[in-house]
Amino acid sequence: MKIAVCIKQVPDTESRLRIDADGSWIVEDDLPFTINESDECALEEALQIAAGHEAEVVVFSLGPARVSEALRKALALGADRAVHLEDDAFSGGDAGATAKALAAAVGRESFDLVLTGSQSSDVGYGVTASLLAARLGLPHAWLVMGIEIEEGRAKVAREMESGKNEIFRVDLPAVLEVQAGINQPRYASLKGIMQAKRKPVEKVGTADLGLEPAEVGAAGSRVEVLSVQFPDTGGGAQMLEGDPATVAAELVLKLQKEARVL
Repeated sequence: MKIAVCIKQVPDTESRLRIDADGSWIVEDDLPFTINESDECALEEALQIAAGHEAEVVVFSLGPARVSEALRKALALGADRAVHLEDDAFSGGDAGATAKALAAAVGRESFDLVLTGSQSSDVGYGVTASLLAARLGLPHAWLVMGIEIEEGRAKVAREMESGKNEIFRVDLPAVLEVQAGINQPRYASLKGIMQAKRKPVEKVGTADLGLEPAEVGAAGSRVEVLSVQFPDTGGGAQMLEGDPATVAAELVLKLQKEARVL
């Protein structure tokens, strides 16, 4: 069995962010980066499946040279090898352009299962893996909260509204988009970190994948980010003073006239 896992390196959510000079994105030069939360859960799920089914786990990621840190961490956690889509042409891509590049990379091999996170914590498109599945011609499921591998198929639990889960079976190969919280990702051991140094990381560009630079990255995107900004800060809390009856009456008036929720 072979499992592909697509991960994304994102800014640490605890970082203090700054918007760049032209207002189009955040300043990344001095930011710490980490593996996207739901992607890390997808990797953990792949490692757990591999332990019970003698599977090979191959990790894919797209991005600049710093992405090698995320791939090395994935290898230290237990992945067998990694593929780094590193090419200036890949930068600035939307979900469609990124999915096209990933599909070209993943599609070079025959995988029984492709796992991804449900969405990234930076741009949060939430559709990259769905477009990847479409390009690979594979069935897929989003917001997956449980996976059991059976003969030729997977039993999947999918998160629904109102605290309910949907249970169904999907034929393999398939693309499953894992929700954060499906498991508790492991920590890399010292042994795993040392072994990761000897595991292969293949670097591929557009030419290796049979793609033209105009098909991927910013050039191949249909969505353009014009600007980013921090949300407006509120005016702070209002403290109402007086006896309970007076405060209650004033609160109701504010809810009616200002908040307009009554």
